[in-house]
Amino acid sequence: MIRLLIADDHPVVRAGLRAVLESEPDFAIVAEAATAERAVELAAEPGVDVVLMDLQFGPGSAMNGAQATAAITARAGAPRVLVVTTYDSDADTLPALEAGATGYLLKDAPPEELAQAVRAAAAGRSALAPSVADRLLERMRTPAAALSGRETEVLGLVADGLTNQQISQHLHLSQATVKSHLVHIYTKLGVDSRTAAVREARGRGLIR
Repeated sequence: MIRLLIADDHPVVRAGLRAVLESEPDFAIVAEAATAERAVELAAEPGVDVVLMDLQFGPGSAMNGAQATAAITARAGAPRVLVVTTYDSDADTLPALEAGATGYLLKDAPPEELAQAVRAAAAGRSALAPSVADRLLERMRTPAAALSGRETEVLGLVADGLTNQQISQHLHLSQATVKSHLVHIYTKLGVDSRTAAVREARGRGLIR
């Protein structure tokens, strides 16, 4: 029996996941969490094999899903974490996988794909949404053209409308460093402006 913890701030989503997963004979839902902090607490208790983790939680949670994943997987003998979310940009997937998530699935995945991903995660195998797997493979094939985590972060803030000065304050970087990141971003994306960079990155699924 694979024992599951569902971590999502939307009751309807938790109920939907529970309904789908409880139809599988080898799954047991042992706990639910509405905040990332509560998920970390519950995952530390014995009796959880896989955590189904959303990435974005409401204002009641100071942590996001990637941070909670890192906290969970840092412990010895920790349960596996399978991210189940609506976000599939590099800005979302890379931090989650770097935090130790075993798998990454989108909420529109068919029930059978979700069940397979849970079983794979429980066995310690990776389970990735096709769009996520394709982009990770593309990053491996063309590493020189892939945006780094910091570049993705900078471009995401550009997309949010922040100026270079605001970005430098937000990320605790010098403005010269921010400008250097932007130059590298423009080169990798083959563009020459902030607007074009955001448009190209969104088209490639690099940022939301």
